[in-house]
Amino acid sequence: MLTKEGRKFKSIIFERLENVAVIRLNRPETFNALDFILGEELIEALESCFDDEEIKAVIITGEGRAFCSGGDLKFFKGYLGTDPAEPFRQLTKLLNRIIMDIRLLSKPIIAAINGSVGGAGMSIAAACDLRIAASSARFRQAYTGVGLVPDGGWTLTVPLLIGFAKATELVLLDPVLDARQALELGLVHQVVEDAELRGVSMEIASRLARGPTKSFAIAKELFNNALLGLLERQLELERAGIVKAAKTADYQEGIKAFFEKRRPGFTGR
Repeated sequence: MLTKEGRKFKSIIFERLENVAVIRLNRPETFNALDFILGEELIEALESCFDDEEIKAVIITGEGRAFCSGGDLKFFKGYLGTDPAEPFRQLTKLLNRIIMDIRLLSKPIIAAINGSVGGAGMSIAAACDLRIAASSARFRQAYTGVGLVPDGGWTLTVPLLIGFAKATELVLLDPVLDARQALELGLVHQVVEDAELRGVSMEIASRLARGPTKSFAIAKELFNNALLGLLERQLELERAGIVKAAKTADYQEGIKAFFEKRRPGFTGR
């Protein structure tokens, strides 16, 4: 899919439908896992929405069976024998930029959650202004399941959405939530049938695009005035934390166990 400038993306699909931009993460073979190419292209797509005055609302969704499964564990695995922390040093720079762009874009952004979402995918969804989930969507914090810690602002935005106690539960117990559980917690605003997700998301985005968009922009700026100082600090603290966690023996065990399809034997080292 081409942007208005003719730029051809590899890992996303970007299109404008009247006054609504639709960004679809397009690595379905990896459940839309975040890597450098996807991260850079998502940033470019978001920034094109900054510049295009005809775009009044944005939808972020995924191709295939997932919204975004988080970071690309296959990519991370390749660094186990050298410097396991290095991919996190670099990829979190992109993730932090994505989160900040979502918040700073003065237009409503809807996360249309079409399937599995975990790790950084949950961070991206939590940063959006509205979240609509397909009934088949599944949510998992996922970081601690492989010996890591949340990033992408997760430890700020998710507790603000569902409360400190429940967010702590997700980090420590790492459950899988279905769409209805996510709705009950306040993690999403609405749950619809899978076949209705695209239509409902577009209907809401079009309604927003026809609304008082200057008022929406000012309101989002006001929310950001309360949030951004905390978010910027938390993003940097999380970046340092995930780099530190990536140097542990438990992380290496978690990655190996994931690919060997077994329960990890963590040792606390």
